[in-house]
Amino acid sequence: MPPPAATVFDRSPAAPSGGAGPAPRLRAPRHRYSADRPRRSVLLTVLTGLVLLYSLVPLIWLVLGATKTQQGLSRSFGLWFDGDFALWDNIGQTFTYDDGVFTRWLLNTVLYVGLGAGGATVLAVLGGYALAKFDFPGRRAVFAVVIGAVAVPGTALAVPTFLMFSRMGLTNTPWAVIVPSLISPFGLYLMWVFATEAVPAELMEAARIDGAGEVRTFLTVALPLLAPGIVTVLLFTMVATWNNYFLPLVMLKDPDWYPLTLGLNSWNAQAATAGGEAVFHLVVTGSLITVLPLIAAFLLLQKYWRSGLAAGSVKE
Repeated sequence: MPPPAATVFDRSPAAPSGGAGPAPRLRAPRHRYSADRPRRSVLLTVLTGLVLLYSLVPLIWLVLGATKTQQGLSRSFGLWFDGDFALWDNIGQTFTYDDGVFTRWLLNTVLYVGLGAGGATVLAVLGGYALAKFDFPGRRAVFAVVIGAVAVPGTALAVPTFLMFSRMGLTNTPWAVIVPSLISPFGLYLMWVFATEAVPAELMEAARIDGAGEVRTFLTVALPLLAPGIVTVLLFTMVATWNNYFLPLVMLKDPDWYPLTLGLNSWNAQAATAGGEAVFHLVVTGSLITVLPLIAAFLLLQKYWRSGLAAGSVKE
């Protein structure tokens, strides 16, 4: 056991003659290691590097593959450029192939995300705030239902949802994808938990004392404090709707209403047939174009992932 750190006396310069010098001051002992400096772990660094490599290698291959022609993909399938840089030609062919059906799929996906993910975020914010800040009969039962809904995978509900929408005549229409996307049990639960801690009850009481109604209190007091949670739920629902494959596969038959996931899968199936190999480079390029909006959304919205917006707003 090392000996305790010695106490250091800090003496100021001597006082002028005829006066007593100032009393010595105690100075905090100097420790070898700062408490604020995080400990380093070689094992954790190696594991993090492996996870990063595992995540980036497919994306790097996708970027490099989109720069190659179909012959280039056949010649050099590895992680390096080919002699012919054909990225811009591939993008042009992707948007013009088969009368520009890729553009239709892209617009369909934007429609599904805008209405489905946007509506799911709005409903999750309203429901989570109400469950967190208002007490009403049946609140515990709603909590149990939400938790149970989070545990049920979406694929298990696809067939019952198809049968129900088939009875209503909504299959093979955009509503068959949009309406189920409006329900996000995980987003509701996340906003419930976030609103419980992010919106102090004292701020709401102060707004009510000042004469604000419940709607104004929500819009002017609670909504700004819920911004990080709203962005998080929006990204979760947007990614889930953008990458949704099984629900459109069950609901849609008309290729004109396909999202990007189904459209690229149909091109990939075409590339696997005899004589369809010429489409494979379009599948790679289309996959890269599909990923770019998600990356842009994360980069643009990450600045809103801030916590502690209510810090200091309530005085203890």
